[in-house]
Amino acid sequence: MHIKIATRSSRLALWQAEHIQARLQAGDITSELVLIETKGDLVLDRSLSKIGSKGVFTQELEEQLYDGRVDIAVHSAKDLPSSLPPGLHIIAFTEREVANDVLVSRNKNLSLTSGQPFVIGTSSTRRIALLKHYCPHVTTVDMRGNLQTRIRKLDEGQCDALLLAYAGVHRMGYDELIVARLPLSEFTPAVGQGSIAVEAADSLDKEKHDVIRRLVNHERTEVCLLAERSFLNRLEGGCSIPSFALAQWSASQVSLTGGLVSLDGADMLRDTFDGPQSEATALGHALAESILTRGGDTILTSIREQL
Repeated sequence: MHIKIATRSSRLALWQAEHIQARLQAGDITSELVLIETKGDLVLDRSLSKIGSKGVFTQELEEQLYDGRVDIAVHSAKDLPSSLPPGLHIIAFTEREVANDVLVSRNKNLSLTSGQPFVIGTSSTRRIALLKHYCPHVTTVDMRGNLQTRIRKLDEGQCDALLLAYAGVHRMGYDELIVARLPLSEFTPAVGQGSIAVEAADSLDKEKHDVIRRLVNHERTEVCLLAERSFLNRLEGGCSIPSFALAQWSASQVSLTGGLVSLDGADMLRDTFDGPQSEATALGHALAESILTRGGDTILTSIREQL
């Protein structure tokens, strides 16, 4: 059996694809990588919300899934839209890495709690809105590009620090640049942050499908991400919506915390729902309904008018 794996070509994307390769190799399955550039990789002079965030890092890979030129596509789970195109589905999620956001800088004295103003580079509407809510003393500048590009821009003085996902920083070996790991209770991550998702077409050979799930999928992470993705799906959100959600597993129960924050950081809604792991999808839907009925629908309308 031989598996063709579609991946973006950035160093982090390749790390993720090679991680899947290693999992397959452990089961004596051979594979090869097919490198593909996406719109999100090529258009760097505009924010994600301005170029249409849905599928911006996935569409070109998905086209090859449809054509059968590749068997699977490997993504950061947080890059996947909450609803996939017809005929495609996620067949595996890897065990989640630490889910926190981290502050990255050459200056070890920087602190979000000091009250001292400084400039943070980020392209995430969620991080920008959360910073405005919790840390109004800091300023943000748009910072697109892969991790190495962002660190180069940091070193050029375009910002004093970056706000990034721990998983990517750690996987690329930049741990020494981490100034602070931000609390999950405040800087709750994007849906799927820290996990790698494997996407396939419904037409994928069943034997390949079953082998990939057996060698790659982490059941507890999958349950948690089903809850988070259900929440995001009900909000009809994507990368441009400053929503957040994190599901955690405890004694066969799933605890899902999620919410929404306005672009200016002034209004925030957050709630936590608990339930059995067998009802993860329903849990995400229920949390979204709670957020929407408490004013989230108004916040979403305002966000979409501004983007």
